[in-house]
Amino acid sequence: MFSILQNSITNTIWMFVLIFIVFYFFMIRPQIRKQKIEKKFQENLKKGIYIVTNSGLHGKVIEITNHFCILETITGKIKFEKNSISKELTQLRYENLLKINKNNNKKKEIEFKGNIEKK
Repeated sequence: MFSILQNSITNTIWMFVLIFIVFYFFMIRPQIRKQKIEKKFQENLKKGIYIVTNSGLHGKVIEITNHFCILETITGKIKFEKNSISKELTQLRYENLLKINKNNNKKKEIEFKGNIEKK
């Protein structure tokens, strides 16, 4: 009787270990990788690039401090935290501005045709 109970507990423990491993490789690890890429993107922001915030605000970075950046939008200048800038949304909207010319490894200068007008 005791060996049957012990065998059942061992199988249950192995099942939970297997479930944790599956969760780690299919959910936790990709999320950590995504967060690292987002943080690297936010740390490498430069003046003059067009970005999209997590809330959907489009703008051009005109000033950068340690934790904040000032965006120029159609309505004026707005101060945002760097954490609120999304790499995925920025690539989705402005991917033609972020493409790298493979011939000379420099950013292509492509005329901007978006909602934000250059002054």
